Amino acid sequence: MSDSPAPRRSQREKKTTKPFVSTSAPSKRKRKRSDSGSEDDAPDVSEPEDPPVPSDDSSDEGDDEEENQKTPKARKPRAKTAKAKGPPVAKKPRIVKAPAASKPTAKRGRKVKEGDDAFDATRVAKDTKISADNPLFNAIVNPSAALQSTAEDFLESLDQTPGAAQAELVILILRACGCNDSIDGDEALDYDGVVDALDNFTEGLKQEDSPVYPLTSKLPVFKKFRKSLSEFIERLITSAADLGALYTSDLMATLQTWVIAMSSSQIRSFRHTATVVALEVETALCEVAAAVDKEAEMVGRQREGERKRKGSGKGGGAREKELEAKAQEVRKRRTALAEFIKEFVDGVFVHRYRDLDPNIRAECVRAIGLWFKKYPGHFLDAAYLRYVGWVLSDSTTQVRLEAVRSLSGVYEQGDYIGSLNHFTERFKPRLVEMATGDTELSVRVAVIQVLAAIDGHALLEDEERERLCLLLFDEEAKVRRAVSQFVQGVWEEGVEERLAGAGKPSQKDKERAGIKALAVLLVKWCKALDHLSGDHEESDSGDMDDTEHTTGESSSGPASRRKEVAALVAMEQRGRMALAVEALWEAVESVSDWEALLDILLLDHSAIGGDGDEVSRPRTNGKERGVNEIWRLEEVEEGVLLEVLVGAIRRAKAEVAGSKKGEEETVTNDITRALIKSLPRLFIKHQTDQRRIAEVLLIPTLMNLELYMEMRMIAAYTSLWDDVTKQFLSHSSLTVHTHAMAAIRHLMEATSLSNTNSTKILELEDEMSLCLRDAVAGKDEIEVASFSEDEVTTLAAICTRLAVLTGTRDMTAWMEENEGGKQSSAWEIISALIERGRLGYKEEETMVEQALHVLTLHIIWKGKGLTADNDPSPDEIRFRETLKTQRGALLEKLVEYAVGTQSNTIDGVKRAAFKHLLDLHVLFSSAQTLDADGSLLPTASVALSLEDEIQCRCAGYIQAEIERYADTLEEEDGVDDVDQQDSDEDDGSNADETERAQKAPKNGNRKKSHQQENKTSARESLEKEYLFIDVMSTFLRAIRAGAIDIRHGAVLLAHYGRLGPSFDVCSKVIVDVLREEGMMNDRGEIVVAVLTQAVREAYTLVLDGLVQDEGNCLSLTKLVSTCFVIRGSQLSIVRRLDSQFVVQVQTVLLTWIGKRIAVYESNKNKKSMKLAVTFFKVLIPLLSTIQSRDALKIKAHMDQVMAQARVEVSATSRLWEPARAYEKRLSSVTSKEKSQSGARKTPGKKRTAGISTEDEESEAEKADSVKEADVGLRRSSRNRPRNVVTDNEDEGDDSTSPKLATPNTRVRPKAAYRVKPAVVIASGPQSPNVEPVPSASPSLSPAPSTTPEENDQEEDVQEEEENPQESPQEFATPKASRKRARSQSDPGSPMETEIPAASITEQPPEPSDNPTGEIQIRRKRVRH
Repeated sequence: MSDSPAPRRSQREKKTTKPFVSTSAPSKRKRKRSDSGSEDDAPDVSEPEDPPVPSDDSSDEGDDEEENQKTPKARKPRAKTAKAKGPPVAKKPRIVKAPAASKPTAKRGRKVKEGDDAFDATRVAKDTKISADNPLFNAIVNPSAALQSTAEDFLESLDQTPGAAQAELVILILRACGCNDSIDGDEALDYDGVVDALDNFTEGLKQEDSPVYPLTSKLPVFKKFRKSLSEFIERLITSAADLGALYTSDLMATLQTWVIAMSSSQIRSFRHTATVVALEVETALCEVAAAVDKEAEMVGRQREGERKRKGSGKGGGAREKELEAKAQEVRKRRTALAEFIKEFVDGVFVHRYRDLDPNIRAECVRAIGLWFKKYPGHFLDAAYLRYVGWVLSDSTTQVRLEAVRSLSGVYEQGDYIGSLNHFTERFKPRLVEMATGDTELSVRVAVIQVLAAIDGHALLEDEERERLCLLLFDEEAKVRRAVSQFVQGVWEEGVEERLAGAGKPSQKDKERAGIKALAVLLVKWCKALDHLSGDHEESDSGDMDDTEHTTGESSSGPASRRKEVAALVAMEQRGRMALAVEALWEAVESVSDWEALLDILLLDHSAIGGDGDEVSRPRTNGKERGVNEIWRLEEVEEGVLLEVLVGAIRRAKAEVAGSKKGEEETVTNDITRALIKSLPRLFIKHQTDQRRIAEVLLIPTLMNLELYMEMRMIAAYTSLWDDVTKQFLSHSSLTVHTHAMAAIRHLMEATSLSNTNSTKILELEDEMSLCLRDAVAGKDEIEVASFSEDEVTTLAAICTRLAVLTGTRDMTAWMEENEGGKQSSAWEIISALIERGRLGYKEEETMVEQALHVLTLHIIWKGKGLTADNDPSPDEIRFRETLKTQRGALLEKLVEYAVGTQSNTIDGVKRAAFKHLLDLHVLFSSAQTLDADGSLLPTASVALSLEDEIQCRCAGYIQAEIERYADTLEEEDGVDDVDQQDSDEDDGSNADETERAQKAPKNGNRKKSHQQENKTSARESLEKEYLFIDVMSTFLRAIRAGAIDIRHGAVLLAHYGRLGPSFDVCSKVIVDVLREEGMMNDRGEIVVAVLTQAVREAYTLVLDGLVQDEGNCLSLTKLVSTCFVIRGSQLSIVRRLDSQFVVQVQTVLLTWIGKRIAVYESNKNKKSMKLAVTFFKVLIPLLSTIQSRDALKIKAHMDQVMAQARVEVSATSRLWEPARAYEKRLSSVTSKEKSQSGARKTPGKKRTAGISTEDEESEAEKADSVKEADVGLRRSSRNRPRNVVTDNEDEGDDSTSPKLATPNTRVRPKAAYRVKPAVVIASGPQSPNVEPVPSASPSLSPAPSTTPEENDQEEDVQEEEENPQESPQEFATPKASRKRARSQSDPGSPMETEIPAASITEQPPEPSDNPTGEIQIRRKRVRH
């Protein structure tokens, strides 16, 4: 206390943060004064944790400074009597660090010197519109202010002038709410008037549209406001507790009264800010309460020790009394803190954690998470934990995420785990559900971490642990990485169980036991995943024996489809194990130790049968030497570990891929050396299992083959070639063939071993030729010869190998080799096999399909050998002739099988033939004979064109495939409906128990069968969709290349929206082609033909009941309407289709629907009639780009069509509402054009009209224009006297008049009665066949409504006019308008002639600018 630095530092801190004086002074002057001060006071006040920074807005006056500096002396005695001096004593050591404050002081000075960047409260107030009259608010906003000193100075003021200080604190909260109102000390302490005062404040804020308040403001000055506010509150509460003011003053009472009242305000800024303040105060109270609890515990231990000493006669009574008094004082503080904490929880938290604003809910949940950590003894209880559990189901992602984060530290506090059991059991299912299926990735990752902490206390069931472990194969990489730590714990438990009875195992046994535990877990999880997906026939884990697998692959049904899909999927497919290896690479040691994996896989684990008890059986066979029962592998486990080995080697290479070249080469060479020795043994061990050998065949692709030459191991390299070739020739699995070909391709890339490679590849070709000829040996006429099942299987495998090999290597010479005519060439043999396709044998499907693939690839390879020379040599001419001959023979078969009418081709062959037919025509298309630089392509000399008849057949094939796929989708939907019915039956509460018991077996069997179907339908439906889209994309590619005419694209467009998003993407390509044809190539007639055909076919599906409603067709017309224009920036039209074609689309479709309507009208088919009239709704999007004269043409054609159909568009019937909407859209085009011309003539009205050209018309403007034209168009089709609509006619009958949407409430022009010329119209019902007079065509266009407000008003008039029978009289007197009058000079309303209501019916009609000729009354609907 006597050393000089401490008082000087304390004085400087006090002087630099004087926040309660109104005037402002420069920082330099302030520091001078503080340095010159010599008073030795306030050393007992808690020191700030970070050095003070001078504040520009802090004020200094001499008298106030002297007064404030002396205040700590007056507080000292009271602090001692309150026994609150104990805790501050602990802070004395910080005074020793006073010299260290010099560095931050220098830093503080630099901040102040930054002239323009210095904090300016006046400028902040101007920018934020928040008053700068509150020093506490200014200090929080000021990033350079010392908040500890601010808090201490506030407590000094609280001691001197409690009312004024508490008023300053309340004003701080008001400013944080964006409110500029103020209160005095009396108002702050008038607790009964708080609600009335807040009502007055909120009334003022309601006048502002969007008041800015710091917590949500994007202004840079408020960027750190939330953090500074939290820090200030924490320092204020902590300092108040240290000095005793928290317990002796009215600070908490005032805060609670104001904050709790504000937290229930209807104003969001008040509610949000008050909630944040309350939560921060509660957080600070938790820290104080936790410290007091520790102090109470310490005092209790001291008292207990004193009692023991007293019992032994060593203690004194004075010490015990002192401790008793101290304990009583601590109890009082604990009681007070408990009341404070309870008040904030009950008054704020329990109401605001379910607030409508998700930000407020998130604040509450985040705060309670802090309370769990800071004061676990009080808050880690089911009464508080349940609030977090309830918001786990919140609809807002941020709230759910905060709830999960609040639980992250809960389970780390093991002392309180007993109080968490109830909460855990109650909300554990929800947590598991969130981990497996939440829509937000961050939430899933956080929940997985919480569940891992829960599992650390053994609170998860085995089933729940397995569900979490299955996330190891999740599609999201972050989820896989997050669950890896959880899987690590499960794996370690498995290792411990295996080593439990092993005595003292060696290090190698421990490593292999870890690998065994990993294999067991992976097999278990793969089986569970297969069970969930319903995939029991083919899984990545290999959990079935070879017999079942082989049978499944050769059988028909799902397995055969999968084989076909496997041919479509790329070879570099990543299985489950690859994902698991990436996720577990750093978590599980056994995964990253590829050498240990390789060692254990080389051992013979087959001495004991895989289905026996591996531990209990004795080891008597010599083969078992070195194989411990702890880590003996089953066959299925070996298959899984082979996949893990491949993934581990790949990951090990990837780890060093971006590092230094030498390191990468070293790792690769180490891997290669180990595999050179081990790979032959792996081939021998797994060559009989096609699933495991497929994984072994991937290993050579990971090796550096050049090392064979460097190590002079050519014999080993030759042996490797032989092993790969042997597997390629001996297996029939497409996966084995693909992996073997990848290995062969990698072997061929080893240039230093090219001699060996050339020899071996020729040997492979010779072996393939020998196998092919041996398979057909003795068959004179292959086309009709009978083959056994084994022969068919052999030929199918040979053709598959040839297809795989030909897809990688040019085999044209091999295909045509016939040894000078001594034997049949491979081309001839395979062509003969293709001839068998017309027989339609299901067993030969794969053989014929692969044979077609081989010959197609042969033609493609020959096409690659063409040259573009204009003067070809004789050899080139002969080459071209051979190509044409072979291609012609193949195309003949392809046409016959794909779209022929005579052959009995099965579906798989037909699909393959169709794809190959279009692929060849795309390759040799006559529409694409020039290169990008204008030169001829080599294929130009042998160009192909598809005949029109064949094109039509191809379109027919596509149509059939579409219908077949649509039926498949309907069947799947039917299965879902049956399951729904079953669930409804089970959920019925009023069913008799006896009936349920009787129905149980039947319903149970049916449900079981449907569940089984659902399990398999997910993958099967995906495979079906893959095959379907493959065919569609082939057809689309042919259209895009010009091989098939674009007019056949209507087949795809007609089913837009019906078959899923993938199909819709294909349909959009047709629209792009049409846009190019219509506007770039001037082929508008093609656009008309395709669009009209597509729309007709699409709506025929609706009329025939194949599609539920017109939604798909409406989406189609919206899509194809983009064919009429090409838009540029800001929706400006760059190019437009000729208007005659746009009109032609409308007239053709109107004529078509008119004939349909006539038929339905004559047959009195009301249901079909309603559907037919709905077609007008579909036509509206096609009117988006028409012009005025086009609209008149279309309207005239529509009237003619309706007259020919002998029907009339009713003005009131709901049935004809689509037709009236269509007419309304036509009328809007005319009205807009006239309004546009009027706006050009009268510039004063241009801004009022708000009219843009139709070229730049937005969707919102289109909707307004539809409303705009409603009145005139409906009256043009109406044949009855006009009625003046009054306000009493608001209540319309929905049965006779369509209910219009309630318009938005806006400030609208005053109602006016406009005199318009009368139009003499005969009554509608008496003259249905009267055609409109041409001269009356302007009646299509109502008066040009210039504002959207008028559009809404006109809608209201239309609704009343459609119900004439509800009008109390023919011409009712309108009521006075309640709307604001608008002056004639107002640019927002057009000039209108106002006349008395009484003279409306007496004045004769006079000419007017309004062509609709009627009386309009505007009124405004009030939205309730």
